[in-house]
Amino acid sequence: MSRIAVPAREAVPEAARPLLDAVEKKLGAVPNLFRLMATSPAVLDGYLAKSAALSKTLDAKLRERIALAVAAINGCDYCMSAHTYLATNLAKLPADEIARNRAGGSGEPKADAAVRFAAKVARERGHVSDAELSQVRLAGWSDAQIVEIVAVVAENVFTNFLNEVAKTDIDFPVVRAAA
Repeated sequence: MSRIAVPAREAVPEAARPLLDAVEKKLGAVPNLFRLMATSPAVLDGYLAKSAALSKTLDAKLRERIALAVAAINGCDYCMSAHTYLATNLAKLPADEIARNRAGGSGEPKADAAVRFAAKVARERGHVSDAELSQVRLAGWSDAQIVEIVAVVAENVFTNFLNEVAKTDIDFPVVRAAA
C-alpha cells in the first residue's frame, strides 16, 4: 500500500482535474503516479509541461530507453513496470532491446551512445568525463540534444524518487528493477 495516499480521481484538487483529463486522453487511463502527483497541481503541471516539451525534441523510443536505464539504476519497480509497458506498447521496442536498455545500452549505435551517457549521468549524478561527453557527441548528438538527454534523466530520477518515497502501488504488469 502506498505510503502517501493516492487520491481517487474525483478527490484530486480541482486545478489538477483538467491535467488528469489530458493524461487520460493521451494514455487511455490515469496511472497512480499521475494521481499521486495531482495532490500538488503545481507538481503535476510542471511535470507534464516538461514531459510535453521533451517529447517534441527526443522521440518516444529514446525517452523510454533512457527511462528504463534510469529505473534500473535507481531500483524503482513502479517506473520499471510503467516504462516496460510503455516501451513495449507505445514505443514498440522489442523485448531484447528493452533488456539492453535496462542494462544501460541499446542495440542501435546512436541510441546506445545516448543511453550509455544517460546511465552514466544517473549513476554519477552528472559527473561525466570529457571523454564521455565527447563520445556522445561523436555518435551524432548535438549539444542541445545532450542537454535534453540530461533533462530526461532528471525527469526520470524525479519519478523514481517520488515512487520510492511513496511506495506507489504498481498499476502496470509488474516488472522488478532488480530482475
